Amino acid sequence: MPPLAATGSGLLPMLAVVLPVLAMVVALPLGARGAERMTIALLLPGFLLALGTAIAVQSSGAPAIHLLGHWSPPLGLAFRADGLAAAMLLAAAIVIAAVALFARGGFGVRSGAPETRTAFAFWPLLLALWGGINLAVVANDLFTLYVALELLTFAAMPLVCLEGKRETIEAALRYLMFALLGSVLYLLGVALIYGSAGTLDITLLSGRLGLEAPVIVAAALMTAGLLAKTALLPLHLWLPSAHAGAPAAASAVLSALVVKGSFVILVRLWFGVLAATPSLPAMQILAGLGAAAILLGSAAALAQPRLKLLVAYSTVAQIGYLFLMFPLVAGMPDSETAAKAWTGGSVQAISHAFAKAAMFLAVGLMAARVGHDRIADLAGTARHMPVPLLTFGLAGLTLMGVPPSGGFAAKWLLLSAAIEAGQWWWALVVLGGGLLTGGYVYRVLSVSLTSSGALAPPAPQPPGTPDAIALGLAVLSVALGFVPLASFGLVQVGRMGLAP
Repeated sequence: MPPLAATGSGLLPMLAVVLPVLAMVVALPLGARGAERMTIALLLPGFLLALGTAIAVQSSGAPAIHLLGHWSPPLGLAFRADGLAAAMLLAAAIVIAAVALFARGGFGVRSGAPETRTAFAFWPLLLALWGGINLAVVANDLFTLYVALELLTFAAMPLVCLEGKRETIEAALRYLMFALLGSVLYLLGVALIYGSAGTLDITLLSGRLGLEAPVIVAAALMTAGLLAKTALLPLHLWLPSAHAGAPAAASAVLSALVVKGSFVILVRLWFGVLAATPSLPAMQILAGLGAAAILLGSAAALAQPRLKLLVAYSTVAQIGYLFLMFPLVAGMPDSETAAKAWTGGSVQAISHAFAKAAMFLAVGLMAARVGHDRIADLAGTARHMPVPLLTFGLAGLTLMGVPPSGGFAAKWLLLSAAIEAGQWWWALVVLGGGLLTGGYVYRVLSVSLTSSGALAPPAPQPPGTPDAIALGLAVLSVALGFVPLASFGLVQVGRMGLAP
């Protein structure tokens, strides 16, 4: 393939990666108050960079590319923001901004107040996570993607145990073990691919790899490692416990963004690096695991006595929908059906990010004000905390796939693509998953809307900025369903795996 050429808009995604990482380094010696101010100050520039990248990619109809040091691969490294990357950059900027503003209530340092250890840790870690997810979606080199995975892991893991309780530290260590296992497997695969092809650039690798034994082993190792980081069943065991004791802001970014980074890399692997390798059986296995996650994760959510665990198992289930796109795209990559499945998977990733971030923030508000998250004891919540409960309900509509939400658009596209491709069994999974999701959302709402119960009125709260932020994310997840489907053509720009 011809070498990549830099584009005029290529600086935008590069700056989207560099600025949060540079701010994280600068914030460390400034203390908690300085780190908080720097994070808040960076929210608008970060959003504008992501928005500018999306506009540039959409208007040009081609990826935005930046060559580090002006050296083309394989001698140099490239940042490549295609339509999927641009959409994820924008979603990440919105979620990070919402979480940062929400977290000021718990991790902000008021004027004259002493700085706390948790606040000092939280803000630099949030910046590092932002830089990590941006790098994971725009890097075009397999080793650079490994760096992004490690940055995500070592930013997210401490967020899980910020409170320093024994159970949160145990959960963080379990997460670390799964993440390190995934990193080792991924890196072994990278080494095998480099030995076979002599380069790690995704664009150069596309179309060069066949069914040689090292390539097959590398694909298996890298896929297993990325599935562990994505928390796809049966490698999901770290995720529920990580959410159970984590702060609401940490759970929001972990569920909305961190697991999406490894998913995007998995997409790059199979539809970029291995584009020329016959892979439909492997795609069917990935979708089978996704279907199992949808059904078993939803059933587990129905059985949970605690609200945070219910939402955590909901994440396990919703991640499964992302993997239904793999066999639908791989069967006929140049077809309209494949394009529909690709768009459906992309919209599912984005709408889930907004809905799940909103849901975790709402659950955090409810648990903090009531003093617990036991579902059976939430009667009266609707009267005392209507906005967080409304947020939970709106986010639930998106997860269920009720029209006109963004979740409906995503699941309808996947269902339609499955029927058009003759793989109707995935359509049954989508329908069954929606019914199960409705079951556990209704379970929470039915108890919370009951007026009788032992729930004591929570202490009066100041005017609800945190409530409004969580509600805004939920409204955004629903509003995606009002966007004309033609607008989602952004995610098709620069899509890998298409015939030249």
